Amino acid sequence: MEKEIIINVSLGETRIAILEDQKLVELYFERPESERMVGDIYYARVAKVVKGMQAAFIDIGQQQDAFLHFSDVVDNLKDFDTLFTHNKQSKNESTSRKRKRNGNGNDVPLRPGQQILVQVTKEPIAHKGARITTNITLPGRFVVFVPFSNVIGISRKISHRRERKRLKDIGRKVCPPGFGMVIRTVSEGKDEEAIQADYNILMQQWEKMASEIKKNEPACLVFKDMGILSSVIRDLFTSDISRLAVDSRKLYRQIIRYLQDVSPGLVSRVELYRKKAPIFDQFGIESEISKSLARKFWLKSGGYIFFDHTEALTAIDVNSGRFIGKKDHDANSLRINLEAAREIARQLRLRDIGGIIIIDFIDMIEEKNRKKLQDEFAKELRQDRAQVSLAPISIFGIIEMTRERIRPNLLHSISEACPACLGTGRIVSKSTVVARIERWIKRYRSEKGDRALQLVVHPELAKFLTFGFNSHLRKISWKYWTRIKVITEDTMSMDEFRVLDRNGNEDLTTQFKP
Repeated sequence: MEKEIIINVSLGETRIAILEDQKLVELYFERPESERMVGDIYYARVAKVVKGMQAAFIDIGQQQDAFLHFSDVVDNLKDFDTLFTHNKQSKNESTSRKRKRNGNGNDVPLRPGQQILVQVTKEPIAHKGARITTNITLPGRFVVFVPFSNVIGISRKISHRRERKRLKDIGRKVCPPGFGMVIRTVSEGKDEEAIQADYNILMQQWEKMASEIKKNEPACLVFKDMGILSSVIRDLFTSDISRLAVDSRKLYRQIIRYLQDVSPGLVSRVELYRKKAPIFDQFGIESEISKSLARKFWLKSGGYIFFDHTEALTAIDVNSGRFIGKKDHDANSLRINLEAAREIARQLRLRDIGGIIIIDFIDMIEEKNRKKLQDEFAKELRQDRAQVSLAPISIFGIIEMTRERIRPNLLHSISEACPACLGTGRIVSKSTVVARIERWIKRYRSEKGDRALQLVVHPELAKFLTFGFNSHLRKISWKYWTRIKVITEDTMSMDEFRVLDRNGNEDLTTQFKP
């Protein structure tokens, strides 16, 4: 599989696209006004403990308190004086990283007002605060620094037994007592000097955090992780990437300088894009982004997929559309479902859809066809870096799954809710608004109000009200014996109206609402 990273830099944002076999599979945005929070570490204070939820709300200095589940609590922050002193703990005495299960709910690991160190694992989404953990890690190029542990972990992608043993031996030499590390995939073939240098940088960051905590009171930020762009270069630009193309000369030089220090072998794969056409147009990315924002996505066979987002879950519906098969129904359905499964797996990554996902595939009668669909979908999901849990397909052709949610999905990242429909995709009909106006006037007249009013509405609603000889406005006027003057205002929404007195001096709307 050919993998590429394409970077587009503009005045307002930087966009990073990940391509696999020339297909867009992941897209990241970096903007000055929306800084990434995942990986940030805060010196925080416990605001509230909710025993019934097995969780606590933590003040990290943001607008919303962060959410900390008891399962994400590691018993590691009891003594701030020795927290950052790696010489005082031997391997046998190091603090346990075992998570508190609190199965009976009697042991609460936190108390209100307690000062703790936490790390953001999920961005704030809608009205929900950030998700955090006390299981602190600092990622580097070759290793992940893990305090409060003596474990030396090796990436599962390093499969060669001798190489795993060699790296584990290096890890034992590099790590002081009371600290651990996870050796990343890019460390394969690296010598002890490179790993030691990377670890030393992370240790310096850790010690810098100690001084920040001593100088400040909670809640405060003590460590800011890299931005999206830097983290993509650090985490994703590995030996399996055939090309990294960037259209900014300044950024190109920065990437080259970074790689010359950590991975000189990858320097030759970085290209400065010089053509006149926009880089995302050249690689066919711009059109894919437009498709990824649409509810309806067409398949090559003529079928289509619908994506609908709700507060609780994302619903995906597969339809046969224009597809006309020549075989029996089950075979036709299987063909569309398999194509849809491959595309849905890609769209989940591209749209960055997380949480609970329900997929309604086309019904199939034969069990072997349902199993074939399940296996194909599971195979495609293995390409996803996010954690995925998949339930067996039901007799109705429905698959339930969950996908790790770290940040808001693509749709919410680059779009805003419509002020007219508030994100529902529908607005109140004109007839319904007219009925509301009539009910308002009925309430007004029941209080013996004046017989002359001014009605302020959107121009389109005004046309609907006054169209024809026997218009809605004329009917209401005759029915309630009231003279109504219609005034248009472009800033009004279609389902909104205001009622003023006969001279337009007083707004009466709220006085006679139900």
